[in-house]
Amino acid sequence: MEIWVDADACPVVIKEMLFRAARRTGVQLSLVANQPVFVPKHRSIRMIQVPSGFDVADNEIVKRCTAGDLVVTADIPLAAEVIEKACYALSPRGELFSANTIKSVLNMRDFMDTMRASGIDTGGPPPLSLSDRQQFAGHLDRLLAQLVTAK
Repeated sequence: MEIWVDADACPVVIKEMLFRAARRTGVQLSLVANQPVFVPKHRSIRMIQVPSGFDVADNEIVKRCTAGDLVVTADIPLAAEVIEKACYALSPRGELFSANTIKSVLNMRDFMDTMRASGIDTGGPPPLSLSDRQQFAGHLDRLLAQLVTAK
């Protein structure tokens, strides 16, 4: 298992949780972004900088991830693509996407895009809450425990 992070928009507090998890477990953690992102020096943590451009980081993650990997992203289309490759997809807000749920999440995303395109102000997402962080940490711990059990 490797952890891939769509790092351009990932909150710092979530990155810090992932850094601690990588140091604790030795699982490879790769942050992919089109701009430099701070990563602590550790053998299990790396930063992959890709060129600027629409979906360049997403495409790099899709290209490199393999079945059983975890992808941390708020990007719903990216989550759908990695789920098709038998990867796990977890949002920084702690939502674990699955093959059973991703279609309805994509449909809601498309609906909200249509609403915004027609001029309706749908507002943005609320700030990352303590509950979101706890839910993220819980899913991350369970997925890492599955890895340890599988070894």
